[in-house]
Amino acid sequence: MQKIVSHEDFNKAISTPGVTVAVFKADWCGDCHFIDPFMPDVEQQYADKLTLIEIDVEQAESVSQEQNVLGIPSFIAYSEGRELVRLVNRLRKSREEIEQFLNRAVEVHASLAK
Repeated sequence: MQKIVSHEDFNKAISTPGVTVAVFKADWCGDCHFIDPFMPDVEQQYADKLTLIEIDVEQAESVSQEQNVLGIPSFIAYSEGRELVRLVNRLRKSREEIEQFLNRAVEVHASLAK
């Protein structure tokens, strides 16, 4: 997962025509560490459908604030700079919840492309 540390890199990453999902995390976040073991598998599973990027809310605080991310881990899907859907709350996310969200992001993107 590409780590994004600047506002410029974030804007570049979400401006692509495909689906880019930003994963907002922090080193001190226990629920973020909970998803770490399975995220590489999830990323590989969805590699042909979307791109995952990681934003550390401490390093890229202005991005988190601009995107109104108040709880982590949080997931926001974008395409061509537009937000498609979000999974933003302060609750722990299961692999199933994350996969459901990613499927929803792909569906929303496909419906907008028609």
